Amino acid sequence: MARITESTNGESPFQKLLGHNKGIMDLWNQLGDELGKDGKLTEKLKEQVRRTLAQGNGCEYCKAKGKPEPHLFDEKISIAVGFAEVFLKLKGNIPDATFDVLKDYLSDDEISELCAFITFTTASQYFGAIMKLEPATT
Repeated sequence: MARITESTNGESPFQKLLGHNKGIMDLWNQLGDELGKDGKLTEKLKEQVRRTLAQGNGCEYCKAKGKPEPHLFDEKISIAVGFAEVFLKLKGNIPDATFDVLKDYLSDDEISELCAFITFTTASQYFGAIMKLEPATT
């Protein structure tokens, strides 16, 4: 059970917790939608990164949406997921050598988008963890 009651704003349990501050919820959703869609990186890649982050960021609601699916990985997804795993382990204190590997496979535009996606997703997952947001029970 979440630590606070759900608001009447929002569609998902996550949004209803953020919805106590409708302006924040609306802008959060807008940024999440922008970061989640195909850009320099594909939605498919970002979903595998999201799943990877969910396993380490403590949000049970996010974990319940699934684990990474290695059978769907291509080279670029493998690099992005590996970077997300380093991020989780080092809490953002990424060594230059790790960025050198990224630069071998991703453009600066892609690296920027990946880092924005990782940090925003982590913030969302931390919010869920702090609020003790849990998956729906069947």
